[in-house]
Amino acid sequence: MRLYPRAAWVTVGAMLLAIAGCATQRPVLYPNAKYDQVGPEIAQRDVDDCIRLAEQHGVSPSGGEKVASRGAEGAAVGGAAGAAAGAVRGDVGRGAGVGAAAGAAAGATRGAIHSGEPGSVYKGFVQRCLRERGYDVIGWK
Repeated sequence: MRLYPRAAWVTVGAMLLAIAGCATQRPVLYPNAKYDQVGPEIAQRDVDDCIRLAEQHGVSPSGGEKVASRGAEGAAVGGAAGAAAGAVRGDVGRGAGVGAAAGAAAGATRGAIHSGEPGSVYKGFVQRCLRERGYDVIGWK
């Protein structure tokens, strides 16, 4: 098996950029009467308060779990695909190893890209907190 160090560094760099660019999403507020009354600065402070309240009650966005689980999924799928390809070429073990490594990298990258998406319980908690304060959440961005 021939290794390509330059390609490996490019891949690692792309993954790090993807992870760095994935900030946790925040609620987007509809400019209803409450929003107009308090203004954008106080509205964002209320969003921060609701996020803090969720975290104080043990509810977290849990983006890191997606990276690990997607990486494991990718390794399993890649390993199976690599083993099948290796069987055709006469080297099942090598094919499975290469496939698992490629699948893990692809899965972890996909997980990192989507790790900024908060879980449904976290979203529900923050949205309810904001709704009780008079705001209308129209989405997450």
